[in-house]
Amino acid sequence: MNKGITIAIDGFSSTGKSTIAKQLAKHLNYIYVDTGAMYRAVALYAINNNLIQEDLKKELLINDLDKIKLNFVYNDSLGFAEMYLNDINVEKEIRTIEVSKWVSKVAAISEVRKKLVSAQQEMGKNKGIVMDGRDIGTVVFPDAELKLFMTASADKRAKRRYKELIDRGDDVNYEEILENVQERDRIDSTREDSPLVKASDAVEFDNSDMGLKEQFERILSLVNDII
Repeated sequence: MNKGITIAIDGFSSTGKSTIAKQLAKHLNYIYVDTGAMYRAVALYAINNNLIQEDLKKELLINDLDKIKLNFVYNDSLGFAEMYLNDINVEKEIRTIEVSKWVSKVAAISEVRKKLVSAQQEMGKNKGIVMDGRDIGTVVFPDAELKLFMTASADKRAKRRYKELIDRGDDVNYEEILENVQERDRIDSTREDSPLVKASDAVEFDNSDMGLKEQFERILSLVNDII
């Protein structure tokens, strides 16, 4: 019996990785894992436990890693799994601009990455999975059958993120979001441990001027060719 394939989706922040990953997982009846949500949950833990004040208290967070329990719980009404931090649903809390400010710095900590990568590899050991993040095709699943690398201009990504937060009712301004997008790009691409890079065998998708329907159809065609 074909257990399916592993689909690894990497790329810059706010390129729609989660959107296409959810679409693919639903269409293929695969498991979907948003690894960014996991790093966001660790950042939220740090904020809630005063490990972030003017700066991130890196050593204190490392010492607390054993206290951090992360798991996804499937929500039938939404059609995807939500992030739980120590048995509390934090799906909304992890999407704030405050968490966005700190998540790349949290994700740059080697001990955090080691803990989360191990959990991610366990989730995908039976294939039939779509996982998105920053190092899925390079570190988590280097042997994935399909690797995608999503990119778009910083301006387009900031506008998408701005609309998403405004539609949700958050009080944000565009310039702050653009600055956050650019800063996250810088940190993600220059960190020592598992920097954001395009895997040599990944298919690059610049969706700056691509609609969701066109993007889904093109990527699904790649999936079907492999399956």
